[in-house]
Amino acid sequence: MTDTSRPPLAVPYAMDIPDRVQKERYFDPDFFRMEGDALWARVWQMACRLEEIPNAGDFVEYTILDQSVIVVRGEDLAVRAFHNTCRHRGVRLVDGPGNSTSGFTCPFHGWCYGTDGTNTFVSRSSTFSEHNLEAGEIDLVAVQCESWGGCAWINLDDSAPPLRDCIEPFATYMDAWKLETMRAEWWLSFRLPVNWKLAQEAFMEQYHVLETHPQLRIPGRYPQRNKAFEPKVFIESELHYLRMMSEGMAGMVHANDVKIAEGLQDIELPDDPAAARATWEHALNAAVVEWHREQGHDIPDLNDVEAGGFTEPMVYCFPHFFVLPMYSSTSAYRFRPIGPEETLMEIWSLTRFPADADRAAPPPPTPWEYDDPRVPPIPTQDFSNLPRQQQGLHSRTFEYMRLSGQIEGHIANFHRTIDGYLAGRSHDELLGAVKELNVNPLERPVVDLGF
Repeated sequence: MTDTSRPPLAVPYAMDIPDRVQKERYFDPDFFRMEGDALWARVWQMACRLEEIPNAGDFVEYTILDQSVIVVRGEDLAVRAFHNTCRHRGVRLVDGPGNSTSGFTCPFHGWCYGTDGTNTFVSRSSTFSEHNLEAGEIDLVAVQCESWGGCAWINLDDSAPPLRDCIEPFATYMDAWKLETMRAEWWLSFRLPVNWKLAQEAFMEQYHVLETHPQLRIPGRYPQRNKAFEPKVFIESELHYLRMMSEGMAGMVHANDVKIAEGLQDIELPDDPAAARATWEHALNAAVVEWHREQGHDIPDLNDVEAGGFTEPMVYCFPHFFVLPMYSSTSAYRFRPIGPEETLMEIWSLTRFPADADRAAPPPPTPWEYDDPRVPPIPTQDFSNLPRQQQGLHSRTFEYMRLSGQIEGHIANFHRTIDGYLAGRSHDELLGAVKELNVNPLERPVVDLGF
């Protein structure tokens, strides 16, 4: 537990000026090691989707830097997590996912553990001193683990507050979308030659959108002043946008929802632009809900979701998880550091299926390189900037990033919260800052984090 009686520790390359980010934060090996010790060891992390472990004995291995965790579905169907280390001589017990209703056996000397972590067998136990076989001391070491939103979450810090306390208001927002009822249609992963923070920051602001994604400049979506509003042109532009997001993101708007929208193209809209957009969105929401419920899918009333104010196009969960809900479905992103200048990014396409559908989860993907031709078009554009940025940070003439305090403020708040962890601040001190981050990151200003 953090000692709150002592002053915060000094942080190298600290965010002394909130809208300036020192470049060394993105490649300095010592700074990277500090993050592993003081940040990743203390935060809740999305370890796996529950559909990866639907049956008793199913397990996955979750790795973060040099730490490995087994997340397992027990005989009682409860989800638990344990450090992936035999209590004899430290051998990792599992490598990747699998199923073992009988538990785990160390491949080195055959020590055995149940899916509840209890040691069940020690080979040649009579040769050991009693103090090396004390009850409880030879069980697997548990890791904090909770389930929410269709996922299992872990925290390596036993003193960390409960999951829900640490992921609000993200959790309330995604509860409105019934995130827990979605299932993965596909799952991709990518090796990005950049620091993990740099990779995430490409998705934390929309300042880049029109320059990086010029195809999203769609005439007619937003009427120009002194130009007559044409409802038909507006509908055509909306359909073009939906198709673009479906094809460009490989399903950020699900193909089913695009077809539903195409069935509304003859709808009558008022001549007032604001009223026309409201009428279109209300009709599309209702049509999407009706179609999906007819298929037996559990989907919230999207017009109620909108009335509740849960309509942001992206919601972030510190330190590494994004959800981008649109109509029936969503994309989800997870980022994990591999090295100071390398990141693993994963994308899930989540959608609705009947609750009783017998559907296997997609297998863990083999990571693609960032420039693989199979990467969807819009992520390809985002990825193309990242290596150039990482390389540019090494320029002797570049000292720090200059952020817009009004529209890139989330990046500043993100780094300042990381500094709070590196300084050894208590969970209570950090909770307010984390809640400031667990929102839509786009167009956010620099805010007071309370420390």
